Amino acid sequence: MPHDGQALPAPVMADLLSVTRAALPPVEAVLEQALAAMRARVASGGKVDATLLDADQYATHGLAWLATYVESLRQMQGWAERLQEEGRFGEMEQLILQIGFGEYLNQIAGGIPMNQGEVARLSDMGVTAELDSGACAQLRREGNTDAARMALVAHMRSNHGRATFGATGLDEELEMIRDQFRRYADEQVMPHAHEWHLKDELIPMEVIEQLSEMGVFGLTIPEEFGGLGMPKAAMVVVSEELSRGYIGVGSLGTRTEIAAELIICGGTQEQKEQWLPKLSSGEILPTAVFTEPNTGSDLGSLRTRAVKEGEDWVINGNKTWITHAARTHVMTVLARTIPDTKDYRGLSMFLAEKTPGTDETPFVDPGLSGGEIEVLGYRGMKEYTVNFDDFKVKGENLLGGVEGQGFKQLMQTFESARIQTAARAIGVAQNALEVGMQYAEDRKQFGKSLIEFPRVGAKLAMMAVEIMIARQLTYFSAREKDADRRCDLEAGMAKLLGARVAWACADNALQIHGGNGFALEYQISRILCDARILNIFEGAGEIQAQVIARRLL
Repeated sequence: MPHDGQALPAPVMADLLSVTRAALPPVEAVLEQALAAMRARVASGGKVDATLLDADQYATHGLAWLATYVESLRQMQGWAERLQEEGRFGEMEQLILQIGFGEYLNQIAGGIPMNQGEVARLSDMGVTAELDSGACAQLRREGNTDAARMALVAHMRSNHGRATFGATGLDEELEMIRDQFRRYADEQVMPHAHEWHLKDELIPMEVIEQLSEMGVFGLTIPEEFGGLGMPKAAMVVVSEELSRGYIGVGSLGTRTEIAAELIICGGTQEQKEQWLPKLSSGEILPTAVFTEPNTGSDLGSLRTRAVKEGEDWVINGNKTWITHAARTHVMTVLARTIPDTKDYRGLSMFLAEKTPGTDETPFVDPGLSGGEIEVLGYRGMKEYTVNFDDFKVKGENLLGGVEGQGFKQLMQTFESARIQTAARAIGVAQNALEVGMQYAEDRKQFGKSLIEFPRVGAKLAMMAVEIMIARQLTYFSAREKDADRRCDLEAGMAKLLGARVAWACADNALQIHGGNGFALEYQISRILCDARILNIFEGAGEIQAQVIARRLL
């Protein structure tokens, strides 16, 4: 692709893998320096002081972002070395690695964007970067250049229509799963998604039935309970591709994932045998009922109460932001059962059965009421308030048969939920990239396609690079989960970065559309609205950074 009338020079750095490998120890040393500096500021007697942590929140959240970037670079290096061993480390992949390292090293040294207007700098943490020599300096200087970005865009243009831009590094089976669900999204979801959004319609039951037949709801449920028993990595690929079609469709499986994980981790054998086969087959659809109007992320302050009457329970209280609440069959309800408690230790989890409702009458059971919350995006399942007024739940539906375990049981699901949310974010980001790229190809200004202008091409190149970075971080967290290793840190990092990447991709793709992007008829307007929720649900970005920082320290 011409640049200032000249052919582009060869943009890939010589001996790239050795250079990126040599850049890791210095950046890891910066992280260790930051960890030591922050521990000195927020720890007392070797233990993190919550008051000090909150008072120094900007810097501690910056630490979370720094650690996320360092882990991202590690995973990108691992991805590249695996591809090299397999003979699949082509020029497109090399450019992605080079640009990614160059950009993230420069951001670490100069400031990591936590959000618009919020930049985490090493000086906030009381440290200085030593990234001005050797491999780090070379990558910062030569990695993310205009020539490299435009060369990457040239590869992307010649590969348009592939599942992703650049080899993902997955095995053959997972790539086959990707292809299956990509075709499904292209043929059955994308042609209708924008209409569902504009009309604010529930995703048709026909789609849910198709997903059920394809095994989406039983994907990771053990075979002994009617599922496919596949790894979390498969769940990531399926969620990514369905969300690329429409985040609402990609999120249908999340409801079942949360409910099934709750039952697998905390349920009795009888509960597993009763509920898991029905969840797996799609015979019953679940919804998660945790959040309350005045608690948000502070789940320990929940006020909804469940009181035992005979063998059964009666629930009273109010919940909000309940996704897909109307036409589901079972609610996983978090309520306070132990009197005189004011924190998480008094909470219990219930598998509360309900009758599916309709758009017109969402709640039909005695003691259950509520209404729809109108939202900007993420509309295909709808959001509701749910009110419990002497709502009865069978005694046998107390999860695990033991009180006071609800918060612990919920925490066990957060790893999978955040991994899946990161995957959904990647799907939305990929959709934004593809839509933005197609518009940049088709739209002509001043005698050439928009994609040929360096500012537009650079936007698309950085989308592809950051999507691959977020993708590799997400795959890593899924592999850790599949290996049965604690991965709340890795899952949190994947979700934190993925949400920011999705929003950046959607925002930049809309910018490429110009004024047309602001028109409701263009699907990028929907993608932007859908992307925005990703930094809020399953742990807002600020909460996620706080959790990561606490774990690190």
